[in-house]
Amino acid sequence: MATKEKKGGASAGKGGAGKSTAKTSTTKSTTKSSTKSSTKSSSGGKGGDRKSMLPKGPHAGAALPVPAPRLLAYYKATIVPRLMQQFGLSNVHEVPAMTKVVINVGLGEAIKQPKLLDSVVEELALITGQRPVRKKAKNSIANFGLREGQEIGAAVTLRGARMWEFLDRFINSSLPRVRDFRGLGTRSFDGRGNYSLGVKEQMIFPEVNYDMVDQIHGMDITFVTTTDKDDQSFALLRELGMPFRGDEKPIVVAFTN
Repeated sequence: MATKEKKGGASAGKGGAGKSTAKTSTTKSTTKSSTKSSTKSSSGGKGGDRKSMLPKGPHAGAALPVPAPRLLAYYKATIVPRLMQQFGLSNVHEVPAMTKVVINVGLGEAIKQPKLLDSVVEELALITGQRPVRKKAKNSIANFGLREGQEIGAAVTLRGARMWEFLDRFINSSLPRVRDFRGLGTRSFDGRGNYSLGVKEQMIFPEVNYDMVDQIHGMDITFVTTTDKDDQSFALLRELGMPFRGDEKPIVVAFTN
């Protein structure tokens, strides 16, 4: 008799457990349904999604033309009359102007570590807003372990609006970030109206994230102008705001809104 009572008690316990699990499952289902209904009511149903809340169609300024770079507008309005008066030019087309800006990075470590060149290409793309071109070795040099056709650098050539925007950012944002900056040298003209300078670190550009840099490297920047005279190109770059060394009163470019 004792065994029967134990079995009955065990079966009753099982039944009680089944009832309790059924109760918990029903409570879970009710809470899920209530939370779903509350979220739907708070979000406004299907219409409450973020995508549906965004305005449809093009933005308000889609039909408007792209604004010209502010440094280009300053060049046409202010620099051209000054240079015409300074050099006694009668024709506007005789005034020196910027043709292109060439940025070149040579990476000797890419011979043994080709992945470093990928990071250099990404950084140049961020700085210039244009996809760089990978440069390959023209000759093989056994002493350096270099083979012909091996990628050892990258270069970007900027023209038009991107050139003027890069000039604006380089003069007003990047050069003030150079350590112990005392002005640009005036002996880097090539005799044909072109000016070149070297940058030791790519960290001077605010577009580069310091935490994502694999290796610090420099670059060479060449400013190509339409004139073949160094004095005219020097005056052009100085009027654009280039802080040359020994200039007692550097020109501060004042943009008008």
